[in-house]
Amino acid sequence: MDRGEEVVRQLYGRWRGPLHGYVLRLVGGDHQYAEDVVQETLLRAWKHVDELTPDDAGPWLYTVARNLVISGFRRRGGRNSEVPIEPKDLPPVADEVEHVLQSWQVAEALRALSPDHRAVVVELYYRRRTVTEAAAVLGVPPGTVKSRCFYALRALRDALEERGVTES
Repeated sequence: MDRGEEVVRQLYGRWRGPLHGYVLRLVGGDHQYAEDVVQETLLRAWKHVDELTPDDAGPWLYTVARNLVISGFRRRGGRNSEVPIEPKDLPPVADEVEHVLQSWQVAEALRALSPDHRAVVVELYYRRRTVTEAAAVLGVPPGTVKSRCFYALRALRDALEERGVTES
């Protein structure tokens, strides 16, 4: 992983939540609009990765987000609407960036699970083990694997919904 990717990962981990809360207040509680502004802000941070450090990027990120909200309101006559993104502003790998950002959100939600629940999800969904195989690896009965999986997936779904990640 190059330095740029690592900085963007750190920026996302540290600033995504606070930035989303800030923008959410600016846009009157419109979660989708707030998420769009945060995504665009982080994309712009990616373009300026050589100038930013995760610890000192807050003022820059908040300024960019605020300016995006203001310009969006002006263009749409003061209504909540999508953040205007000019084609020249998009990196050529926009789909990959979206995928990376969603992957980070899933990883963040996984880290929030208890170690037992996280272990079950990793064994079943990432390592593609059966319930019986996961039970053997984890040293617990198959019924425990099923139960932990049920509660882990419910917690993951709730955590991802809070972060604005929904099923497509």
